[in-house]
Amino acid sequence: MSDQQQDNPLGPPPWLNAPPVDPYPYEETHDLRKGADLHPALLGLLPFVGLWRGRGQGGFPAEKDYDFAQEVRISHDGRPFLRYESRSWLLDEESKPAGEWIVESGFWRPVPGADGRATDEMEAVIVAPEGTVEIYVGNTIGTTRLEIDTDAVAYTPTGQHLTGARRLFGIVEGALLYAHEVSIDKSELQPHMSARLLRVGG
Repeated sequence: MSDQQQDNPLGPPPWLNAPPVDPYPYEETHDLRKGADLHPALLGLLPFVGLWRGRGQGGFPAEKDYDFAQEVRISHDGRPFLRYESRSWLLDEESKPAGEWIVESGFWRPVPGADGRATDEMEAVIVAPEGTVEIYVGNTIGTTRLEIDTDAVAYTPTGQHLTGARRLFGIVEGALLYAHEVSIDKSELQPHMSARLLRVGG
């Protein structure tokens, strides 16, 4: 690299005249019938993979309880982690959309043992546009239940003062159920959101 390029990091890159890059070649899917094979480390989480949609009820830290709808996508690309994406919207008394609500994105990671095989220990990281990052640790119980608690939480200077959380997920009669508790400004954990979601894809 020339001295001029080193002095100007925004100057023309050495690959300036290289051919265009093709679209991202690795498919991410919530449908186990398509795309890459599920990584062996994720077999214990197989029932969670899919596209889910349903309704639930929320509470703390809102001033009063509210109804919401939600769509959750849990997908993979063949590597030993799952991508978690959630978007929700408020519902009025007639179950009509009443406004956008919470969106989240993150990853679930099984913890490998000394032999490289997946254990029942889990790690997860979830971020939200309210300026929060949640790092979770926990366990799977069988193949249909996941319990995780925050090991660390961070928020931006203007972000929501989230100081702890717990999430329980379970597959019950083919539906995805979950309960989410949070702590704000070091309060006790209190019910935040819970829902029952039906599989609509995968």
